[in-house]
Amino acid sequence: MHDDGPSAKTPRPAAEPPRSTPRLGHATPLSTLSLGGLGAALIAIAAVLIFGFLTPWGYLPLVAGVAVGFAASRPLGRDLGLIALGLGIVSTISVEADIEWPNFFLMGAVLTAAVVVPYIVHRRLLRDDAIRYPRRRGEPWSKLEWGWLAFVLLAGWFILPRYFIHSGTYQNWPAVESPSEIGRLFVGVNAVGIWDELFFICMIFTLLARHFPFWTANVLTSIIFVSFLWELGYRSWGPLLTIPFALVQAVIFTKSRSLPYTITVHLLFDFIVFCSIVHAHHPEWLPIFWY
Repeated sequence: MHDDGPSAKTPRPAAEPPRSTPRLGHATPLSTLSLGGLGAALIAIAAVLIFGFLTPWGYLPLVAGVAVGFAASRPLGRDLGLIALGLGIVSTISVEADIEWPNFFLMGAVLTAAVVVPYIVHRRLLRDDAIRYPRRRGEPWSKLEWGWLAFVLLAGWFILPRYFIHSGTYQNWPAVESPSEIGRLFVGVNAVGIWDELFFICMIFTLLARHFPFWTANVLTSIIFVSFLWELGYRSWGPLLTIPFALVQAVIFTKSRSLPYTITVHLLFDFIVFCSIVHAHHPEWLPIFWY
């Protein structure tokens, strides 16, 4: 006799398909003081040499880091290879601040490729999904998060003009005069800020954090990030600002689970960067700073 009760009429929900295994396997936690940690450290050293010292010798630890990563574990070698791919693409051009039209478009194309190409390899070739761009849909920013935005504006207003003017590093950016130059500087500063989060946080930090403790991944990412910013123009005592900024951004990204919020923090800081550079070149413009 057949049972026609509710349990017979209501079909069971279909089981979710198992998550496919990425090529070369799933990431496994590694110790900082391990062969894998050495491989990741070599990648960071390579960034310092390539972007900080502008020497092609940096490609040796870049390749060695990937090789050591594979020796430690295939998933780590795969992820360090993606990071090396992105850094290699960026290194094909000078990232010093230059807003002339040809370089404006060249730098934009290369930086875009440095994000898109590793992402496509990661998703399509390696069949992985670690690199994501999270949003908190339907969840408003908290009072603490709004308060942090206000703090960033105030801290940037107080610190950045002092840094750029007293160190003289504002001269690493062009003295914009025309509306076109001002517009290109504004777009360039903010576009690089968005790119920083996509490249350094969503890709490099995320991939390193799959294998290493949070602060190991954060410090290594910060070294790579600060090396890039050094070539861009943040020299003198700039790393005293950019290192803490990089460390905090990874914390914000991890805690907020929101790329838009993380980018907003960065863009507020970059807005003050833009105003500080313009004011440093033309003190009569934007007389809103106290230094």
